Amino acid sequence: MLSQILAIVIFVIMFVEIVRERFPRYLVALVAGATTMVVVFLLVMHSTEAVAMALSFQSMMEPTFWYTGHEAVNEVNTGINWSTIIFITGMMVMVEGMSEAGFFDWLCLQLAKMVNYKPVPLLICFMILSAVLSMFIDSITVILFLAVASVSLANLLKFDPVPLIIAEIFTANLGGAATMSGDPPNIIIGTALGLSFGDFLVNTGLIALVALVIIVPYFYFCFRKELVSHAEPGALAAMELDPKAAIHSKKKFAISVGIFLAVVILLITHAKTGLTVSTVGVIAAILTLGTNKSPFHLLKRVDWQTVLFFIGLFVAVSGLEETGVLEAMASGIAAITGGSLTIMVIIIIWLSAIASAFVDNIPFAATMVPVITTLSATMGVDLHTLAWTLSMGTDIGGSATPIGASANVAGTAIAARDGHPISWGKYCKYSAPAAVIVIALSMVMILLRY
Repeated sequence: MLSQILAIVIFVIMFVEIVRERFPRYLVALVAGATTMVVVFLLVMHSTEAVAMALSFQSMMEPTFWYTGHEAVNEVNTGINWSTIIFITGMMVMVEGMSEAGFFDWLCLQLAKMVNYKPVPLLICFMILSAVLSMFIDSITVILFLAVASVSLANLLKFDPVPLIIAEIFTANLGGAATMSGDPPNIIIGTALGLSFGDFLVNTGLIALVALVIIVPYFYFCFRKELVSHAEPGALAAMELDPKAAIHSKKKFAISVGIFLAVVILLITHAKTGLTVSTVGVIAAILTLGTNKSPFHLLKRVDWQTVLFFIGLFVAVSGLEETGVLEAMASGIAAITGGSLTIMVIIIIWLSAIASAFVDNIPFAATMVPVITTLSATMGVDLHTLAWTLSMGTDIGGSATPIGASANVAGTAIAARDGHPISWGKYCKYSAPAAVIVIALSMVMILLRY
């Protein structure tokens, strides 16, 4: 009991300090993670095993961490999710290589030219692009890609990139909810329950499509005035620029694009090839560093603070996992549903959404999968219906706050790194209502369809 209370207190203090933004969030997360291991695991629980589970180094020693063969293997582990850490780091290295080759400057100028250098059409274009790309590529990769492009474009056209990045993060998570390969929680749910890319597409995909039709106009009305007010001066200057001028070396440009396309293909086909996302991340980093003349300079440009933030966050959340807090919260669902599928859907989707807004949705999805499996077996309800409910709840609920999903952390980190910090207040002002709208829509569609 004491260990549970302490784990909750540490997590709440970490959460409050991250919101207050008085200290760098990576330091806050690392201190919280270290405190969890020392105080909760060692001093109270006297468990070195809990520390080992939190650090999760043993997961990387398993062959299935790197290669699963042709059988689906659940890659989830308690504690630090090294698959996510390695994958994000590899993608960051690749994105830095593409940036150095001038790819994002070229892309920005091409997109600006297509919409006559007007930020509002760019907002709509980037939202749709973010959603579509996230259906096939992990939403973290999509945001790493688009956030850099948005900042570059905003610098060119002299407008604030924050509205673009907020909208992109939300639509990336929305598009990721449509398929098994889009968002990490869907990978967890799909591999654990034996669901396919197509299963998600015809179920959560339909919900995501309807939601996108609503969300694009929502963000348009939220940000149109904010973007228009800064549009004209930058547009006049940009009209004289040639997109091709952004490419300093055609060879380097071609190599970076080639690496990106190769990584996209590996991500789309990783379920068939057996290569895990960890391996894909390592391949992306090795190819980028191996073809770059200054690999150490490239590594210095990687946002290591974000990587450290993820590590600290995973350890802090492991305190809630190892002490049984998440399990107790999830088990409570079974006690109050009374076997009603309607009540289960309502509770699971809103509980998942609220929890995923504050606890990273990756470990929460991992905790909930065995719960819905048990509910299905004991209550005789359709497991797939509960799976779609959990998927939409975790994916969209994770969009509500800056720390709810990995893509959110990556996108806001890029914005802050380039001089455009996104406060909790501003992020939640627009994303939280959008999340409520989509969750309500998802709940209605699931209840009506199933």
